Amino acid sequence: MIDSHCHLDFAVFDTDRGEVISRANECGVNAFLIPGTTAEGWDKQRDIKTRYDNIYLAFGWHPWFLPDDIQTGCRQLEQAIGVYSDKIIAVGEVGLDATLPMPMAQQETWLSEQLRLAQQANLPVILHHRKTHHRLPAVIKDSGFTCGGVVHGFSGSPEVAQAYLELGFKLGIGGTITYPRGKKTLATIKAMGLSSILLETDAPDMPMMGFQGQRNEPAHLVGVVQILQGLFEESAEHISHVTDATFRDTFSLA
Repeated sequence: MIDSHCHLDFAVFDTDRGEVISRANECGVNAFLIPGTTAEGWDKQRDIKTRYDNIYLAFGWHPWFLPDDIQTGCRQLEQAIGVYSDKIIAVGEVGLDATLPMPMAQQETWLSEQLRLAQQANLPVILHHRKTHHRLPAVIKDSGFTCGGVVHGFSGSPEVAQAYLELGFKLGIGGTITYPRGKKTLATIKAMGLSSILLETDAPDMPMMGFQGQRNEPAHLVGVVQILQGLFEESAEHISHVTDATFRDTFSLA
């Protein structure tokens, strides 16, 4: 299994990162994609990659941490993409978040610029969304971005899912589907098919049902797979095989 979205660089893992990775390995989770959130975090991500096997990286400015100066921020990202092109497989986590105080127009400018840099580098992107499904596809289309990627923490209708799939994106599926409120998303996943999704935890956030209030970690990905076993009436091995193949295809890995 591959955890396609886990923030193992966050400080909450500083004291036991190795143990967290070992627990995940024991549960069958053997690779991890760490998305970027800030320029300072990109340095820490690179250090983690040198210490542990099967770590993949993405660099980007998360909507929560966007600096005021877009020119300087994008220049930093462009330079990092150029210098570390052999170490990253995507640009992200980038996107739009309607719960933030930054005006949506300003967020959309940031997203468009990061999509431009991703297109320039021929890299897929990892998309963050919060109450912004009505805007994200349009911004992607208007930017001319064609390299695809994944919609992190997807929840939504079949119509919304189809809009992303038509733009070349896969759906990142995590702890949300382990809750009763996840039935709508489960129905959408069923309609779109197993090959449309990637597995993720968003550790340390988005805990599975039964682990509320606790730090999430990649080992808990097995709980997502268990729900998908029932949904698709397939074995855990089959679900892992299909989603791993989709991950490799999405991020152009051999």
